[in-house]
Amino acid sequence: MEDREEKARLLLAGSVLFRDAPAEAAQAALDDPRCTVKRATRGSVIYTPESFQRCLGLVVEGRIQVSKGTLLMSVLEPGELFGAAALFQDEGAYATTLTALTACRLLFLPQELVEELMVRFPAVGRSYVRYLSGRIRFLSGKIDALTAGSAERKLARYLLARRTGETAELDCPAAALARRLGVSRASLYRALDQLTEEGAIRREGRQILILDQTRLENA
Repeated sequence: MEDREEKARLLLAGSVLFRDAPAEAAQAALDDPRCTVKRATRGSVIYTPESFQRCLGLVVEGRIQVSKGTLLMSVLEPGELFGAAALFQDEGAYATTLTALTACRLLFLPQELVEELMVRFPAVGRSYVRYLSGRIRFLSGKIDALTAGSAERKLARYLLARRTGETAELDCPAAALARRLGVSRASLYRALDQLTEEGAIRREGRQILILDQTRLENA
């Protein structure tokens, strides 16, 4: 139990929200009784547009898929935050759907606690604004992907978003992926062949080995 608590503390302290704040900021968050840790089983839905909490979440263990409709937005790993769109807004719906790709352990900081931490530790507030700015840039990139002219470019952006280390795993059959990217299945296969011929990737079933990330980014 102590090892798990220490892991949560280290991940929270190293997150974008607390890494520039005094060491006691993350500890103050963890010590607050409003801070909760919950588990999610593989395949369970954590947030939907209709069902969510006004909390900022941290992935302690496991991986979470972020999607909007049929569009894959990102995959969150331990140490990454989620739920910012649920805070400080008056809309009645959350922006995306969060689904546990594996068994997960998640830490939740309610909005009131986040507000108090921002007042007590100004660096937390500055980091939160910086984090939101980064999300805006990320979403702008997603818009670029949706308006990309070629199947090769769309596929390259998808693989970069799915990248974990040197691999990217296709999370659905080719036909479903083609629909998600807005291209024909034939165009998708041509894009896979083209990126393979260029030396950017190598296919091993649903596993895509990224051989040249720079070339993939330039696609």
